[in-house]
Amino acid sequence: MAQINPYIHFNGNAEEAFQFYKSVFGGEFVMVMRFKDIAFEGNITKESESNKIMHIALPIGKKDILMGSDTPEALGVHNLKETRSKISISAESKEEADHLFNGLSADGQVEMPISDSPWGSYFGMFRDKYGIEWMVDYDPKYKGSI
Repeated sequence: MAQINPYIHFNGNAEEAFQFYKSVFGGEFVMVMRFKDIAFEGNITKESESNKIMHIALPIGKKDILMGSDTPEALGVHNLKETRSKISISAESKEEADHLFNGLSADGQVEMPISDSPWGSYFGMFRDKYGIEWMVDYDPKYKGSI
């Protein structure tokens, strides 16, 4: 079966953001590659960007991987308030949902506090301090997986 893994881009602070995500989710990076680690003809990155993240990957849970990179200046700047898709996390318990919601939303903007929802799950939404939008859900009917 196919697997979907979120890939998110940053304006030069991917490493900082992923260290933060690692502090909440735990685990170890399976890949950290900087622009300087790979040289190729036509590379659009400037020397000043050589230490920025070209690719980073953090396993989440048993099957998922959160991946990301910095966007080279030549490709433009991301508007942090643009309409984006949200990353949805299905927690295995209410306690895990609280831990993830509270950890990831720290210094961010809560859109919907985590609580029992009208549709029967324990749910909350927020934009983290890096502008990434998240939804955290625990539904005992699905035991953490949909």
